[in-house]
Amino acid sequence: MMKKILAKSYLYLLLLVLYAPIAIIILFSFTNSKSIGDWRGFSLDLYANMFTGQAAHSTTIARAVVNTLVIAVAAAAISTLLGTIAAVGIFNMRNRNLRQAIQFTNNIPMINPDIITGISLFLLFVSIGISGGYITVTLAHVAFCTPYVVLNVMPRLARMNPNIYEAALDLGATPMTAFRKVIIPEIKPGMVSGFLLSFTLSIDDFAVTLFTKGSNGLETLSTYIYADARKGGLTPELRCLAAVIFLTVLVLLLVFNRRSNRLAKQ
Repeated sequence: MMKKILAKSYLYLLLLVLYAPIAIIILFSFTNSKSIGDWRGFSLDLYANMFTGQAAHSTTIARAVVNTLVIAVAAAAISTLLGTIAAVGIFNMRNRNLRQAIQFTNNIPMINPDIITGISLFLLFVSIGISGGYITVTLAHVAFCTPYVVLNVMPRLARMNPNIYEAALDLGATPMTAFRKVIIPEIKPGMVSGFLLSFTLSIDDFAVTLFTKGSNGLETLSTYIYADARKGGLTPELRCLAAVIFLTVLVLLLVFNRRSNRLAKQ
């Protein structure tokens, strides 16, 4: 009995530590004070400033959000394509030792510190003469997102019946048609999970983006918040933006989990 109480208490304490800061940010997004902790009464002024563009920094924030979303979607889409192809190729390797070596190599970018990845890619782009901007940031995000897609697709390939693909070939389907009609539907949940994970990682990334964005004025949400904080405090409208992003992700997660549970029951 005591062990169960301690386990639940630890869980609730952990959830409190994780979500209390987010709850505070959401709470103080409904007041027009410049700093968290200074409650000046309920107000939607910050939300109005953010969505109507009345705040001095609203245009810059909007541009940073658009840059973040464009890079995240592009990086997630390319990573999903490359990761899926790589997973299929690795899974069908006959040489077990070579397959294990490539899988180990695939795990390196995930355990490698972000700052090392950022510096390495920065030096690479400088050495080949590519100026920092959308291309370098997107390529950098693809580099560290693709391994996660591989890890999401590989289990789906392992669970798939290999005879289905062979049967499709025997029935006259070309390898590409069999891949599109047979393998893709089987591994689609892994691809979707890999895409969503890549999208989230891209939005969340800071260190790699900071080293690869160059000096042409490109700002993502993470680098903008960092630059804004260095000036002596965060722009109040960022509290509203954080609240909107958190609630949007929460709703999408609930919808995705509900859909997954419904499909599992079927």
